[in-house]
Amino acid sequence: MITILLLGVLVVVHEFGHFIVAKKSGIWVQEFAVGMGPKIFSRTKGDTEYSIRALPLGGFCRMEGETEEGIIPSPTSFLSKSIGVRLAVMAAGPFMNFILAFIMIFGLTCTSYTATPEIREVLPDSAAAEIGLEAGDVIQKIDGKTIHIYDELQYILQSNQGEAIILDILGNDGQHYKYELQPKLDAESGRYLIGFSPQIYTGLLAEPVEGYEKMSIGETAHYSYFAMINYVKMTAEGLLRVFTFTANPDEYGGPIAIFNMVGESYEAGLKYSLMAAIQNVVYIGAVLSANLGVLNLFPIPALDGGKILFLLIEAVRRKPMEAEMEAKLQFMGFAFIMGLMVYVLFSDIMKYII
Repeated sequence: MITILLLGVLVVVHEFGHFIVAKKSGIWVQEFAVGMGPKIFSRTKGDTEYSIRALPLGGFCRMEGETEEGIIPSPTSFLSKSIGVRLAVMAAGPFMNFILAFIMIFGLTCTSYTATPEIREVLPDSAAAEIGLEAGDVIQKIDGKTIHIYDELQYILQSNQGEAIILDILGNDGQHYKYELQPKLDAESGRYLIGFSPQIYTGLLAEPVEGYEKMSIGETAHYSYFAMINYVKMTAEGLLRVFTFTANPDEYGGPIAIFNMVGESYEAGLKYSLMAAIQNVVYIGAVLSANLGVLNLFPIPALDGGKILFLLIEAVRRKPMEAEMEAKLQFMGFAFIMGLMVYVLFSDIMKYII
């Protein structure tokens, strides 16, 4: 039930992005649907039908004339609007998912504790100790890539698979330093580590802890923004591997994996408190929202990104793509997505059932 509710929120937010921009642009939204398949509930308010459908996966925002190529569009038709307006309508869904991810991370940051790329303590016999890093030093870049939050540092280290890295450090004396460091593999966790304890800050609404500073609103927003960007980046790289069938099955999951992950995280949190359980679900929600936003921006026909691509082609050609060609590409894109869903679902079955 929690998983269905969470997925419902993500879909509603995504489709609301399309809906509100279309409405504000004078486009007739004929139906706003949550779920797919047969209707189980429907109500018309104004000129829009709001419905809930039987399959709790996905949803849609059906607009007048969205796919009626060759028909003279009415003033309230999607096709009657400028390319700029249509681009805004298509991009609004993924954009709202990124906004939701940011809001969820902001809430988590306010109620929990946040690690930063500032060194609180250098661990003995570590790579950090070997090159002379000290408490109070701040890691600003790894291999030229700017580090805004601790999560970025961890992601780069794991992606680097133990290769030597170049660190740009703001020293505790205010000077800038550059070091070459060889991360060490931690046998317990199986991760490559620099070898330091990060500085921890308490959230605005979290219980204060002696010796730890409280994050300001500005710092909370800064962390939340870059955490969301980090999720987007990881998702884009991961989906690219999935689409090219080069990803390890452990890197992705379909509906079964999502249901298991949400349920297990909620149950694990309940062992500590209801708040911990809610935080676990919100964290997964933030990651899934970023996933949904990125997925829909991929330039694959049948996704928002595919429609955006067609609109950009229309802008360059100064005329729409031929209806027959667009229909073929849409069908191919739909077939690819369906095939990918079957592939992911099969991987889920192999992992969780067999």
